[in-house]
Amino acid sequence: MSRVGKMPLPLPKGVDVSVGAEQISVKGSLGTLVRPVNALVTIKNEGGKLMFAPANESVEADAMSGTMRALVANMVNGVSKGFEKKLSLVGVGFRAAAAGSKLNLQIGFSHPVAKDMPEGIKVACPTQTEIVITGSDRQVVGQIAAEVRAIRPPEPYKGKGIRYVGEKVVIKETKKK
Repeated sequence: MSRVGKMPLPLPKGVDVSVGAEQISVKGSLGTLVRPVNALVTIKNEGGKLMFAPANESVEADAMSGTMRALVANMVNGVSKGFEKKLSLVGVGFRAAAAGSKLNLQIGFSHPVAKDMPEGIKVACPTQTEIVITGSDRQVVGQIAAEVRAIRPPEPYKGKGIRYVGEKVVIKETKKK
């Protein structure tokens, strides 16, 4: 059996979980997340802990029990604490500004770039060269951060562009005559 799937998932205070035949719903202080339940996994709520077990003896059911536990653990963490991704702008004159649910970027193009944020995602710019994306759904936060980074990824010669905080960009050496 999956090692991850064997571990019970403790529920923190203020988090309500309702398990149905078709879907699992997790409700907390930061919102509600809903995910369909895989038919290969049985989920039980036993005294404030969620237990995940494969529905049959197949390898797929065993693997899916660990996957479902990890996904539901991310949902519980998201509605209680939330997730955030930090990006930084590297380049002369590169600026970012958050206006409501819109991110305005001036990153060396001939025009400013505006990126709309989906429902449940908040964007903030503590400084002109920092972007903080927060939300309760881990997958959506990571996807939006990747889309913002893809607007101007770091280039390999000077390192200019949008990068994750802590990301290492390998700088190439320029061609010599």
